[in-house]
Amino acid sequence: MVTTLTAERLAELQDEGAEFALVDTRPEESFEAWHVQGARNFPFGPEEEFEENGQLEELRELVGDTERIVTICAKGLSSGNLATQLESATDEFEVRAVEGGMKGWSGVYAHVEIDLGEGVTAVQVQRRAKGCLGYVVGGETGEAVVVDPTEDLEEFETAATEHDLTIQGVIDTHVHADHLSGSRQLADELDVPYYLGEWATERDVEFEYTPLARNEVLEVGDLEVKALYTPGHTSEMITPLVDDRALLTADTLHVDSTGRTELEFSEDEGEEGARMLYESLHRTILAEPEGLVVLPGHVEVTSEGEFGHGSPGEPIATTVRDARTGIDLLALEEDAFVERMADAGEEPANFEEIIELNRGAREEPPEDRVELELGPNNCSA
Repeated sequence: MVTTLTAERLAELQDEGAEFALVDTRPEESFEAWHVQGARNFPFGPEEEFEENGQLEELRELVGDTERIVTICAKGLSSGNLATQLESATDEFEVRAVEGGMKGWSGVYAHVEIDLGEGVTAVQVQRRAKGCLGYVVGGETGEAVVVDPTEDLEEFETAATEHDLTIQGVIDTHVHADHLSGSRQLADELDVPYYLGEWATERDVEFEYTPLARNEVLEVGDLEVKALYTPGHTSEMITPLVDDRALLTADTLHVDSTGRTELEFSEDEGEEGARMLYESLHRTILAEPEGLVVLPGHVEVTSEGEFGHGSPGEPIATTVRDARTGIDLLALEEDAFVERMADAGEEPANFEEIIELNRGAREEPPEDRVELELGPNNCSA
């Protein structure tokens, strides 16, 4: 039987700089769209027989001098088969297969503490494969709020526990389009309020939530969280301002770009949203003090599996000043900005279905929620 390793262990091996060849057995199209950093493509079916002569030599050329091979695929089927076939054909390699494949990889997280100064604890919960960034933020009293959690609730509960924080509320900055939100479930599980911006009524959200009005201040122990209204990516978007130290900008502003605008505002190719976003950026976000920390809701994960900015396990953050001076989009006049936003690139996979689920418009969830989310987030313009 083939020896397996977890996706978390694969991440550890990468971070340690271990020497091995990661072989991805998915079809070329799937591989090119999204794969783990450093992977090499060797398409192989779940029931395919290993042709020892031709395929073995091809694999030898692919992996080079390494003696350790780790195989991965979508769910662990074809990669497990390749590992089995390879072990039967030769004993020259130490072979391992990743449990759960890319589905398992999609659930790998890192908890990164963000320095916001004395009296505030902020943990950035990074979903490595998709670049989703959620937050646990608390004050000296130990009371905390969670912002934009994914469905892997234990990651956020663990982050709170590790920092002696007690979760008192859960906030969704908007109705997400690239991943399934865990906010309602976490709030229900802990019996704490679930918050959305009050403009979510315009999105036909079909479940109960506590609305946050423009500039409303939510008191979390000794911590103040102010709801800035920043529409554009979506019409109901809010940006929590934490104790005048950090802006949790979600998909309004990323470290190197802005959020896209046509996922909700599709009828005019995002023009309405783009004009909203331009105003939100220049009259609200960039009007804040220049030293204020900006903590986004996503970081780009390239098709090569790398973070577009920074590295997993390191803080993904910028400041108002650095965003203003370093992001070309923010230097454009409004009409040029709107024109640029009309060409945001490939949309997130299954985004319409994900929005319906996050609005509560579908009672029955899909059988495979993880597969629904597979792929990069594609939320940047």
